[in-house]
Amino acid sequence: MRICKRLPVLALLCFFIPKVYSQTALYDTLNKPQLVSRQFKFTEGPAVDRKGNVFFTDQPDNKIWEYSVDGRLSVFMDNAGRANGMYFDKRGNLIVCADEHDQLWSVSPDKKVKVLVKDFKGLLLNGPNDLWVHPNGSIYMTDPYYQRPWWSRTKPDLPNQKIFFLPKGATQPVDLDSTLKRPNGIVGTPDGKTLYVADIGDGKIYKYAILANGRLADKKLHINQGADGITLDERGNLYLAGKGITIFNPSGTQIGHIDIPEPWTANLCFGGKNRDVLFITASTAIYTLKMNVKGIE
Repeated sequence: MRICKRLPVLALLCFFIPKVYSQTALYDTLNKPQLVSRQFKFTEGPAVDRKGNVFFTDQPDNKIWEYSVDGRLSVFMDNAGRANGMYFDKRGNLIVCADEHDQLWSVSPDKKVKVLVKDFKGLLLNGPNDLWVHPNGSIYMTDPYYQRPWWSRTKPDLPNQKIFFLPKGATQPVDLDSTLKRPNGIVGTPDGKTLYVADIGDGKIYKYAILANGRLADKKLHINQGADGITLDERGNLYLAGKGITIFNPSGTQIGHIDIPEPWTANLCFGGKNRDVLFITASTAIYTLKMNVKGIE
């Protein structure tokens, strides 16, 4: 900083050179993820409400749990449609990938269920997996096929595994991309202009531009690594769940890795009153890690 102040030319260069954030800057590397509980069958789908409370699923046990900002665990909903990925909309409704009957739900704060999507052109969805709600209320969803023990069918109705778009107020989703092998984690930027999608089947993360009509364009390979759930922090860093958590900066360069002592890390989000606690669902357990950055709103 002192060099920049003394030398005007260098100061100008410093202004235009983007900041580089290290793993140390993101969190105190001397701190380890803290185990909250290991009482579940398989945890997934964390989503944070306006207050910072985190809701997550135990899919095999068919429950949605709540982890409050003061550290209390409670069951929010039984018979939860075999919920997988979830995300809160601006009205406080929990949008749920309801895997049991391959539907998309909206669950109100008083637990009333509204089915948003029940099929695609009369055919069952593969199995809604993860989603992101655009600032305008539209929904982006991944629909891979994972054979579930609670299904009677043994093969998909649809020929491809897709990224779907549900315009606000619509009941039929729009097929945006059918070329991915197995789309999974999905998240968009707060300005609603960019979408990231993990193709866990092909070991890749793709980046799309979101057009004014909600469709996608300018598909680019962003990271040559797959993931289960993904999320963003306020600096645009992308967090990939899988074998622990791998962190990439906005240009797609790895800047960190967080080891999680579980067989698999399925998903993650930022929670807490200040959105600066990384909440992690990992196999039969849940973990938290205090961060120096906040998650996206």
